[in-house]
Amino acid sequence: MAHDAHIRVRYAETDQMGVVYHSNYLVYFEIGRTEAMRAIGISYAGLEQRGFVLAVIESSMRHMGSAKYDDELTVRTWLREVTKTRLRFEYHVLRGDTLLTSGHTVLAFLSRTDGMRPVRCPQDAFDAATRAIEC
Repeated sequence: MAHDAHIRVRYAETDQMGVVYHSNYLVYFEIGRTEAMRAIGISYAGLEQRGFVLAVIESSMRHMGSAKYDDELTVRTWLREVTKTRLRFEYHVLRGDTLLTSGHTVLAFLSRTDGMRPVRCPQDAFDAATRAIEC
């Protein structure tokens, strides 16, 4: 199930040519991921309150076009894979129907209370993520 988040490019996100600087797409991915997780019933803030942290351990982007200052963008996010310790998200950043950037991230669950060591995903988050993939 895809989740759409809508953003408008701010001036501070662009370079001298008025084009979105490439690293900002990772920020857009985070916006999409956070909103997608919220939509399926997993709260980043709730996980952190319980002592869990999600760390990005892999990311990639492929740029097919450029976003510019004041463009309205859609960050379409899919949760594609769930394991006991990781989540994989895929993203499309679109301006209207035009695909500008695609990519993915893989996040690992870490324990804040146990020295940031890798841990298993909490069962309720695993169940919610698994249901989302099945849709």
